[in-house]
Amino acid sequence: MTPQELAARSCEPCRGGVPPMDRAMAASYLVQVPGWVLKEDPDRIERDFRFPDFAQAQAFATQVGNLCELEGHHAEIRYGWGHCNVAFWTHKIKGLHENDFVMAAKVNGLSEPPYVPASVGTPPPPYVQGG
Repeated sequence: MTPQELAARSCEPCRGGVPPMDRAMAASYLVQVPGWVLKEDPDRIERDFRFPDFAQAQAFATQVGNLCELEGHHAEIRYGWGHCNVAFWTHKIKGLHENDFVMAAKVNGLSEPPYVPASVGTPPPPYVQGG
């Protein structure tokens, strides 16, 4: 599956009761989401995005939040001057699910079109518009 195909998928509701993805499977998905790293406690994926100022980091965090709300799969988002860290894991299973990688691909698309249109949520900040 290509990163674009992964980003084109929608999250499936996870009601729990399924085992989390093992680390070997997570590593196989990780190659489809450049820039993301596999972390532990809980098993999760994270990526740190860099920006030239606070306003662009904040705008990106808002776009990620809007995308998460639209998909019904929510990230842990931390941002400050010049950076925005995004982490995904599926809380109901206390680990990773394919949905986490779908969302990572979609978030990559917010900063690296054409995976996900920048029209999700707020207007894209200047770095997405090429300005």
